[in-house]
Amino acid sequence: QVQVVESGGGLVQPGGSLRLSCVVSGTIFRLYAMGWYRQAPGKQRELVASSAFDKSISYGRSVKDRFNISRDDAKKSVYLDMSKLRPGDTAIYYCNVRLQPSGLSRISDYWGQGTQVTVSS
Repeated sequence: QVQVVESGGGLVQPGGSLRLSCVVSGTIFRLYAMGWYRQAPGKQRELVASSAFDKSISYGRSVKDRFNISRDDAKKSVYLDMSKLRPGDTAIYYCNVRLQPSGLSRISDYWGQGTQVTVSS
């Protein structure tokens, strides 16, 4: 009924750019926070960027000034534009969405399956 799907991952050279997309399907009453997290091999999952309903934005320290998050609530989508990519950015990137499904009062977090980003020459 509610599904979160990421796309856009792949192999890119250091210094390159990539855009990740996340689309929410299902009947949604309201979208709240939308964001991106990543998990590199041997490391814990960390925040990349998040966008609140009022469009206030937070970035992880390692990606600030290089990544940009944006959202289009009409399309139920959130995007991550990555530039000046480094090998340290290699990870599985996950989309997280906080939302209220139509017909329900409960607000819950939904996660995508993840998309692999590999930065290597």
